[in-house]
Amino acid sequence: MRPGRWLRAWLWFLGVLHGVVLFAGFFAPYAPLEQDRSHPYLPPMRLHVFDGQGRLHARPFVYLLQPRSASFGEYDQDIAHPVPLEFFVTGAGYRLLGVVPCTAHLFGAENARIYLLGSDGFGRDLLSRLLYGGQISLLAGLLATGVALFVGLAVGSFAGYSAGWRDELLMRLAELFLALPWLYLLIGLRAFLPLSVGPTEAFLLVVLVIGAVGWARPARLVRGVVLGAKERDYVRAARGFGAGHGYILCRHVLPETYSVMLTQAAVLIPQYVLAEVTLSFLGLGVPEPAPSWGNLLAALQQYNVLASYWWMYLPALAMVPFFAGYLGVANALRERSNPLKIESFGNRR
Repeated sequence: MRPGRWLRAWLWFLGVLHGVVLFAGFFAPYAPLEQDRSHPYLPPMRLHVFDGQGRLHARPFVYLLQPRSASFGEYDQDIAHPVPLEFFVTGAGYRLLGVVPCTAHLFGAENARIYLLGSDGFGRDLLSRLLYGGQISLLAGLLATGVALFVGLAVGSFAGYSAGWRDELLMRLAELFLALPWLYLLIGLRAFLPLSVGPTEAFLLVVLVIGAVGWARPARLVRGVVLGAKERDYVRAARGFGAGHGYILCRHVLPETYSVMLTQAAVLIPQYVLAEVTLSFLGLGVPEPAPSWGNLLAALQQYNVLASYWWMYLPALAMVPFFAGYLGVANALRERSNPLKIESFGNRR
C-alpha cells in the first residue's frame, strides 16, 4: 500500500477513536461522577443473545449481579431476570461538544444499571469514566504538543536563521533539556508548583509543564531545516531583491518545516498523553473526582485492587489503539516525505 493510502487509513482510524471520545456523553451510559455505593468493584457484565434454555433473544441482554451477603466486592449472577439493552435512550444530561444540552445515550436499560466494563470502588461506571477521561487526557496531550511545537518552531527558526552566538546559546540550552531525564524533570517541575488547585487550574498547569519540557527536540529539527532552507537559491534571490527577514521566513523558509512539524506532532501527542497519565497516576495531575486515564489507573496503587480486580487495568489497554494510530500516522508521514527509495532489482517492474 502506498504511503498516502496508509496515511488516510490511519487518519480515519484515529478519527473514529477521537470521535467516540469527543461524543463521550452519547456513548457513555451514565455520568462520570454518578456513584452507586451498593455496587463497588462490580465486574464487567457479559452480553448474551442466548439464555440458559438456549433461546435466541432479539436484543442483547445482561444478567444483573447482586452483592454476595457478608462480603465486599463479590457478586452472584441473577440468571432468572435477564435485562435487555435498549438503544437510543434518555439518561443523564450532558453538553454535546461542551455546548449543546443533551440527554440522549446510545444504550441503557430500564430500571437497571448496566456495567459493561465494571465499576470502581465508588460504584462509578468504568466505561463512562473511561470515555470522559479520554477527553481530558487526549486534550492535554494535544494542547501540550501545540505548546511544545510552537516554542520549538520559534526557537529553532530564530536560531537557524540568525546563526552566530544566538544559535550556539539556544542549541546548548536545547541540549541541556535533552540530556536531562524528562520524566524526572517533569515530575520535579510539577511538584514545585502548587498542588492544592482545582481541576481546571491543574489541567492547565499540566499542559504548560509538559509543553515547556518538550520543546527542545522540535527546536533542533526545525533549526536544521532552516539552516538548509535559508541558503537555497530562491531565498538568496529574494534577499537580493530586497525582501525583509520576516517575509523570507514566512514565505520561503518556514513552509519547509511543515512536514517535520507534522511528523513531530504525531510522535509527541502519545508521549504527552502518557506524561499526563503519569502525573495524574502519581497525584500531580488532574485531581479526583474529575476523570482522566491517570486517575482511573491510580486505584492500582492499592495492592488489593491490583490483585483482585482485573478490569481496573482496562484504561491502560484503551490507550494502546490511540498510541498505535499516532505512531502509524508518524510512520506514514515519514515515508511520504521521503518517497524516493532504492528498490532491489527483483522488485522493479
